[in-house]
Amino acid sequence: MYESEESDMDFVYLVHHTYEVDLNEEPKLIGIYSTREKAEQVIEMYKKKIGFRDYLDGFYIISYEVDRNHWQEGFLTIDYKS
Repeated sequence: MYESEESDMDFVYLVHHTYEVDLNEEPKLIGIYSTREKAEQVIEMYKKKIGFRDYLDGFYIISYEVDRNHWQEGFLTIDYKS
């Protein structure tokens, strides 16, 4: 999945990989890159690596605007022990 093209000067590009094992998601942050092109090159390299090559649909790129707060609200803690 690729988000819309953005100006590389104002954005960074996070490469993630995720897949499911026994209904549990296994996410991995591969890296953060200064251009979409570099992020795409890294994905092509990782597609050949053990494990990753078995889950080729698990790669995705997310663009984040730099110098901007991406979390705007507070948060609540959920007590799972109850």
